[in-house]
Amino acid sequence: MPTLNDLRHVIASLRSHVEITLLTLWIALAAAAWSFLALASELQEGELTSYDRWLMQALREPGLPHVPVGPPWLIDTMRDFTSLGSVAVLLLLTTIVAVALLIYRQRAQAAVLAAAVVMANVSNSLLKLFYGRARPDFIVQGVLPPSHSFPSGHSAMATAAYFLLAMILASYETRRTARVFAFGVAAFLAILIGFSRVYLGVHWPSDVLAGWTLGGIWALLGALALRFARRSAR
Repeated sequence: MPTLNDLRHVIASLRSHVEITLLTLWIALAAAAWSFLALASELQEGELTSYDRWLMQALREPGLPHVPVGPPWLIDTMRDFTSLGSVAVLLLLTTIVAVALLIYRQRAQAAVLAAAVVMANVSNSLLKLFYGRARPDFIVQGVLPPSHSFPSGHSAMATAAYFLLAMILASYETRRTARVFAFGVAAFLAILIGFSRVYLGVHWPSDVLAGWTLGGIWALLGALALRFARRSAR
């Protein structure tokens, strides 16, 4: 029979594990914030332009800035992929999942998911106005969006939404393989959407990198909020 001391030892171990997890998340959040600020500083100093232009040109046919490498069908495929990070698609997906969570009385998860995705969009729009970076001149068949370029809204919202969805899904899974798969899918979608923005010529590569970082910050804040909510419930 387990003794009272054994029970206290288990509780202490669990508390230590939670605190270590929270500390790790906090360090990751601080690192993400620092990375974003460092990237923004490089942008203001004009040190990203040459790298951005080199990468954009690497994805274009020589001498044809509006013609991407690859077969013609790849353009339509990239447009389909990029729509997975659009405001309309992500807000619709977030609303559906949040309502489902409310039906199952998971109010904290619904609130955190909705707040993180909305704030990723709002903060991204404010940062676009602040930095005012022009869109690249490599667009493929179409009209450039009217908003500014830095950071990428598709990348920011997709990172926040898909990683938080992965966290919520992983909280219901006991199998490590399933949890790893959920986060792998989230990472794959974020990378795919970011690449599609560069391939279609509507964002510079550094815009996408900044968007991933900004979305990661909101995903980490959401993870911290969920951790505190679970800890309070216990």
